[in-house]
Amino acid sequence: MEHHESPAPPVRQVEGRQVQPADTAAVREATAILHAGGIVAVPTETVYGLAGRATDPAAVAAIYAAKGRPSHNPLIVHVASFAAAEKLAIFDAPARALAAAFWPGPLTLVLPLRPDAGLAPAITGGRKTLALRVPAHPVMQALIAAAGPLAAPSANRSSHISPTTAAHVVASLGAAVPLVLDAGPCSAGLESTIVQVTDGVVRLLRPGAIAAERIAAIAGPLSPPATAAAVIAPELIAPELIAPELIAPGMMASHYAPRQPVRLGALHAAPHEFHIGFGSVAGDLTLSPAGSLAEAAAGLFAALHHAEASNRSVIAVAPFPEDGLGAAINDRLRRAAADRS
Repeated sequence: MEHHESPAPPVRQVEGRQVQPADTAAVREATAILHAGGIVAVPTETVYGLAGRATDPAAVAAIYAAKGRPSHNPLIVHVASFAAAEKLAIFDAPARALAAAFWPGPLTLVLPLRPDAGLAPAITGGRKTLALRVPAHPVMQALIAAAGPLAAPSANRSSHISPTTAAHVVASLGAAVPLVLDAGPCSAGLESTIVQVTDGVVRLLRPGAIAAERIAAIAGPLSPPATAAAVIAPELIAPELIAPELIAPGMMASHYAPRQPVRLGALHAAPHEFHIGFGSVAGDLTLSPAGSLAEAAAGLFAALHHAEASNRSVIAVAPFPEDGLGAAINDRLRRAAADRS
């Protein structure tokens, strides 16, 4: 990313030792917190996650409380391996093929829940499906090995900008999380791609760090996300009506949002606007002057955090193509720009 103004001020830390380098000692401390029913923030290859043991109802409740997350919005469970995932959900042939191709990595599969999975009921919001992922990040894998399956949504207040650094976590959650394991910026910078597989039908629920074209190359043509929750503001629908359709995270109409309004497709910006550029469209901060979508995706949320910390009243964002990772970038930006009234 190229910057054309002074950096944002450093983010405050809470309680001195709240943020620790993600070394062996810190992982051991995080494991103790998890076994005691607590929550910790942990790096993954996508964004920082707010983790609690998936079998502990109190820990799962603490995740929802810390984020201010609606109780009908399900959580992703992170496991160590395909073998561990098979104990929690039912895999058909397309699901097995996708897991073999993309795990460990930034793919979440929504699958039929096994009746004997033994997970905290709040994770699925009463649904008979479960969102599962095998993460690639070594710190997350070390925690799973020590504490078992972890529920871990993004480590930020619900509907706000996702965190790709430990500083973003502290700025959003403050003292609500006792320990943040710091492994530097997340490599992908976008959340996982979410795909539902039911009776052989593969449906894209949320674009993400793995482009839809790569999923289709393994599973064949994808069905689109056909849920009201993906296009209608959640406050306009009674929770009992929206809950059955909100089958995966990241499907709220307004999500990933900074404090300021967001204007999309901006080739130029007014003086009161912070301009996030891309490629040949130079801004106050430019995501990949070379036009790399992978580079832009990795820096997107950091750019939104930087823009939010500016003194500008509006955030203007350059246009992105819709192919490859551009689909996921545009998905996040459209939700960030959605009406919040």
